[in-house]
Amino acid sequence: MQESTNISADSFVIGRSPKALVLTGYGLNCDRETAYAFELAGAEAHRIHINQLLMGEEIGQSARLEDYQILAFIGGFSWGDDHGAGVLLATKLLYNIGEQILGFIEAGNLVIGICNGFQALVNLGLLPGLDGDYRSRRVALIGNDCGSFRDQWVNLTVEEDSICVFTRGLKNLELPIRHGEGKFYAEKTVIGRLLEQNQVVLRYAGSEGNPAMGSFPENPNGSLEDIAGICDPTGRVFGLMPHPEAYNHWTNHPNWTRFKERFRRGGESYPQEGYGIQIFRNAVNYFK
Repeated sequence: MQESTNISADSFVIGRSPKALVLTGYGLNCDRETAYAFELAGAEAHRIHINQLLMGEEIGQSARLEDYQILAFIGGFSWGDDHGAGVLLATKLLYNIGEQILGFIEAGNLVIGICNGFQALVNLGLLPGLDGDYRSRRVALIGNDCGSFRDQWVNLTVEEDSICVFTRGLKNLELPIRHGEGKFYAEKTVIGRLLEQNQVVLRYAGSEGNPAMGSFPENPNGSLEDIAGICDPTGRVFGLMPHPEAYNHWTNHPNWTRFKERFRRGGESYPQEGYGIQIFRNAVNYFK
């Protein structure tokens, strides 16, 4: 683990790369890709095991949340998704450093939760954060309507009026999903408020960007209102089921050879990175 200095979002030095804490351990498995994506975007990324935050002094490898500006809850199967996806991770954090996480958000920092990380954020109550309440569960991510684990690429539209920091300037995305509990569910009144307050960030869509309208496999899990990602009222806490870190290079896409031929015939240069990186770059640019 690299040495770190105490820099909050409020005192962040312009020109310095923001520091991203990529949480890992106990079944989480997307730490290297997520850290790599943050580094490509210009951040200084550290992969930190949960025990370094919870019992760092005891194990001689302490890490402090306040030394970072970005906190990433990554994908995987924390604690084997026992008792439900993200439940044990959320419980472990809530009863050990829950107040620290709330202070981290209040200090103006950024939080992203991807797949299992999104599940943990909703179980913690950090999303959707309606009325400034970051402690209550108001939404859920439940079993896919298809009844099975889904591993596929999906088309996404970014809500035009979204307040999310991470998706600024984006309109359409294509990213992979891989989950068994990804159906976004909430009471109609809650979903209505999320839409009204521009907290719905991403929706599943057809290949032409048209609304999925709940159809399978465009909407791979049956999410209500095709919701694939939401943010809190500040736009600084973001959760999504698709994996932007898994599209860090253009050859990650299953059709990259077709893209290559299209670029060649059109006399265009090949892109150097995948489109998922822009989500991480927006986080980095937020501190510039």
